[in-house]
Amino acid sequence: MRVFGFAGWSGSGKTTLIEQVIPRLVSRGLRVSLIKHAHHAFDIDHPGKDSHRHREAGSTEVLISSGLRWAIVHELRGEPELSLGGAIGRLSPCDLVLVEGYKRLALPKLEIHRSEVGKPWLHPDDPTIVAIASDLPPPAGAGRTRFRLDEYDAIATFVALNAALPPENG
Repeated sequence: MRVFGFAGWSGSGKTTLIEQVIPRLVSRGLRVSLIKHAHHAFDIDHPGKDSHRHREAGSTEVLISSGLRWAIVHELRGEPELSLGGAIGRLSPCDLVLVEGYKRLALPKLEIHRSEVGKPWLHPDDPTIVAIASDLPPPAGAGRTRFRLDEYDAIATFVALNAALPPENG
């Protein structure tokens, strides 16, 4: 499996861009999975639902299954957070893993930058950012491939061509 990351500040449009890139990659015959790193507590089951009640009762894992999908909720219970490599190891085999988050890891990444967010560029401090998608031209000397935020086909092509093997230290 090859990986490619998307980095940007909250509100920059990472999820929207990825949502447009995935079907373009899939239409090219690629099997695509995604890992999203969250910096906060999150829940995919809700209070009152059986799965939540079982997890709260102390289950380490709860598997929810239906005719359409299945999901496992794994409670860490004090164990360390998964590394990117650990998360990739839990995925079913695929051609390409898109990564949203883990922005400090050494994997090829696209920086998504939106001027209205008012945050600084990430690429000056991250040599693994290989391209930029923005509503602004990057600063002089950025030396990276540049896309408009809506160039989904070109971004999908770039991602497919520039994805790499996962980092060993991830």
